[in-house]
Amino acid sequence: MATLSRFRIPRMDCVAEERMVRDALDGMQGIQALRFDLPARRLAVHHEGQAAPLADRLAELGLGATLEASEETAGNAATPAHGDSLERKTLLILLGINAAMFVVEQIAGWFASSIGLLADSLDMLADAAVYGIALHAVGRSKDLKRRAAHLSGWIQLALALGALAEVVRRFVWGSAPEPEYMMAVAFLALLANVACLALISRHREGGVHMRASWIFSTNDVIANAGVILAGFLVAWTGSRLPDLIVGCMIAVVVFSGALRILRLR
Repeated sequence: MATLSRFRIPRMDCVAEERMVRDALDGMQGIQALRFDLPARRLAVHHEGQAAPLADRLAELGLGATLEASEETAGNAATPAHGDSLERKTLLILLGINAAMFVVEQIAGWFASSIGLLADSLDMLADAAVYGIALHAVGRSKDLKRRAAHLSGWIQLALALGALAEVVRRFVWGSAPEPEYMMAVAFLALLANVACLALISRHREGGVHMRASWIFSTNDVIANAGVILAGFLVAWTGSRLPDLIVGCMIAVVVFSGALRILRLR
């Protein structure tokens, strides 16, 4: 028989405190689902067993949590599998989009001789790997989610350095890119990443693995806009330097995002 326990948490008034509560309860045996009502500063927990261990854990946060009611419920209307399945579905879609766009941008980047597109394709590859790692972390412990996010950060770091190396190589031996092709493919990638950002936005205050995924998607939108701008500047000036500069900037954005992810706790 499942139990529904309701807590009032007076000092839980924003997503930061909600995250504190989620992290505190993460990994506790028997928890099936959490339902937050921030305006009312209340939390409903569907769980098995006694409410006392939950109350003790919440009390340790210093947010003034008190147990208002606890009652047995007939059934499992809200199970962890529901939230986990939503995360898995979202991550699978994100993985598919990023893997497909990696192939498209990699081919287009070589065809158009654009370091901006090539750097962005490597970012897509990193994201596809990251979403795969995040999929593995769904429904697992807080510690495993943290390790998955940090592994994602190291992958991003390595590919950022690879993109910077390619910028240097193209600066020495590269040719002028095809601006129209650059802008068309980058616009397609921008549409794909805006869709990714919309999908992941509902999970951006979830576990550390999902917060890392939000950072990746945000960086992707910035990178795509940069490639479009580079294509315009290449067409306007006739120089390949805007493409090289934007490629370098994308690598720096990815590098910066990787460092942010490695600092997530």
